[in-house]
Amino acid sequence: MSVKLYDTLTYCVEGQPILDNSYEIAKNINLNESARDNSLAWKIIKEHNKSGREDYLELSFDAMASHDITYVGIVQTAKASGLKSFPLPYVLTCCHNSLCAVGGTINEDDHIFGLSAAQKYGGIFVPPHQAVIHQYMREMMAAPGKMILGSDSHTRYGALGCMGVGEGGPELVKQLLKRTWDAPRCQVVGIQLIGKPKFGVGPQDVALTLIGATFKNGFVKNCVLEFFGDGIDNLSMDYRFGIDVMTTETTCLSSVWITDDRTKEYLSVHGRLNEYKEMTLDKVVAYDKFIQIDLSEIEPMIALPFHPSNTYTIKEVIENRNDIFDKLESNAKDKYSNNNLTYDSSTFVSNRGVKVQQGIIAGCSGGMYENIEFAAAALENKSIGVDEFTLSVYPASQPVYSALVKSGAITKLFDTGSIIKTAFCGPCFGAGDVPRNGGLSIRHTTRNFPNREGSKPGDGQLSAVALMDSRSIAATAANGGLLTPATDLEPFVSDVPYEYNSKIYENRIYNGALKPDDTKDLIFGPNIKDWPNMIEMQDNLLMVAASVIHDEVTTTDELIPSGDTSSYRSNPLKLAEFTLSRKDAEYVPFAKRVDISEQQRRNGEVISDDMIKDAIKALNVDDIDNTMIGSVVYAKKPGDGSAREQAASCQKVLGGCANIALEYATKRYRSNCVNWGMIPFITKQELNFKRGTVIYIAGIKKAIENLDDKVSAKVYSNGKISDIDLHLTGLSESEKEILLSGCLINYYKKTL
Repeated sequence: MSVKLYDTLTYCVEGQPILDNSYEIAKNINLNESARDNSLAWKIIKEHNKSGREDYLELSFDAMASHDITYVGIVQTAKASGLKSFPLPYVLTCCHNSLCAVGGTINEDDHIFGLSAAQKYGGIFVPPHQAVIHQYMREMMAAPGKMILGSDSHTRYGALGCMGVGEGGPELVKQLLKRTWDAPRCQVVGIQLIGKPKFGVGPQDVALTLIGATFKNGFVKNCVLEFFGDGIDNLSMDYRFGIDVMTTETTCLSSVWITDDRTKEYLSVHGRLNEYKEMTLDKVVAYDKFIQIDLSEIEPMIALPFHPSNTYTIKEVIENRNDIFDKLESNAKDKYSNNNLTYDSSTFVSNRGVKVQQGIIAGCSGGMYENIEFAAAALENKSIGVDEFTLSVYPASQPVYSALVKSGAITKLFDTGSIIKTAFCGPCFGAGDVPRNGGLSIRHTTRNFPNREGSKPGDGQLSAVALMDSRSIAATAANGGLLTPATDLEPFVSDVPYEYNSKIYENRIYNGALKPDDTKDLIFGPNIKDWPNMIEMQDNLLMVAASVIHDEVTTTDELIPSGDTSSYRSNPLKLAEFTLSRKDAEYVPFAKRVDISEQQRRNGEVISDDMIKDAIKALNVDDIDNTMIGSVVYAKKPGDGSAREQAASCQKVLGGCANIALEYATKRYRSNCVNWGMIPFITKQELNFKRGTVIYIAGIKKAIENLDDKVSAKVYSNGKISDIDLHLTGLSESEKEILLSGCLINYYKKTL
């Protein structure tokens, strides 16, 4: 097996795991759990922890990063809470809305706002097309021993010995207001890499193998992954970056790698040799769990719709294409039964193999120098053909683009008929290179959730997006669009050194880090709006189920679609209109209906909605003046994927007061709910709710004040009343105060 999981405390002595008590070196060493403190992750965390406790973390970060879908809301929220200047280096990049192609000048208005914010408050501004957020942070900011917080879920810089954490915007606001990122102490999972990848196996193949082994069983959920082992010696920095950035899809919290001469060289090439620090394992380290990956056994992989964990080897898909695509067709039909959509397997499957209509190499996972250099070498003197298959390549930064021009790779790709574009995250979140309806797109990008690639199942368009490594995408392109693993290519050497051009950034990036200029004004476009007023928690709570989702996992892209909605990220009211639009088209009008009753209650008016009046009477709600009325989303496991806060804030704007879930897919989504004043309820069993089910909790304010784990609720549905228990598991003191205040903005208005 290429991946072995050990769900037990595992000791490593001089870099070797003690798995079967056979290592002579460990016989005379006292092994105890205190060695958990010897991990690289814990050493970094300890340096950043302000709590004075080891069981609970209050972290201050060294730097932060946001892109143009998130930074406007973050700055606006911080400004409303008393922001005077950025207290740490804060990078604002323009890599998500950089096309400015949707909504006229709306996107560019956001960019000008970002530049003015960097000038006023003392930040770093990266204009459109210069770099995708994580490539810039690798090149210019991440360094061993540091911690970086980003408002993007793929904030991962572990391969540089730097722990990156992706969170929703309000968590960055806390740092801007000199507060901390708070969480219980996390587990650390040791990952030993051994062996050497065979020719044609790339970082995405390793990453998809790891994701396939750990996502569904939650093996590393909210843990830190710590990479070490002799296998790392066989990996370039780009290769390490490619594995590391995809660890987000395992639902881990962060990652960190040992550093070595290649780390040192990377920093030196980018003019940051002074930031290098050697990070190696102590003689004895204890890990809460352990994973061993044999790189030599990894095969070219593919993740079919609808998740990066839906993994197969490419050869397996080719050899069993009829069965696998029949299963895919069936899964699509089940998932989109309400839309009467599915895939037509004949679009993909033929006697010759698996037909592909589109290839994409892009973003923080695919758009790195070595990935594209390999693709160019594999395609040299070949054609991608004049049929349906297309190949688009997005270098991850202008310095990477420049180096590829110098190496000749860009010319080679141009000659094949491939399209070369500038740094842009669009193919990763649905705003660029949307595949045709029914088409199969293979992508070296980060995700393949439904509609994340731009298709709109709610409007009758369903595309099949699969994740692959750029090497096998190039092999497929060389084979006329027939799915092909890169191990089928005749081996060649592609080792043209990377040349970094520092002038590109020096001549274009605004670097005013920690140099605020309060004479500057923020520049607002007409689409940039303030958040609506939100009230404090009331004594009691009457919730109405506005959407009920029984999928095993609900992604943030389903909660608030990406892509064309991105133009309205700076306009809370307009963006909220898209909430759950591609999952549950009835949610928005129903949530608005519930919110009318809440507005009537606040204004002292008579509630006019017969549905809610009936529930109030049946449940004997006798203190309506102090009973908040709000909508609630019930989902089994919401919040997988993107860190974007709007997945929660849009519900709040529409009058949402809570989520009810069996569990939350990620810490960041649960944090987003809390920060926007929505109670993250947990239920211990699946609930048979439907739209319009009413849940009443008397004394919710007191329960939150007391940090009660369990609250009793009454459910009114179909004229009948029943009792259920809901749980407030894991609420911290700070989260309690935020919920009682109604949201993070209100909390800071009271405390600053």
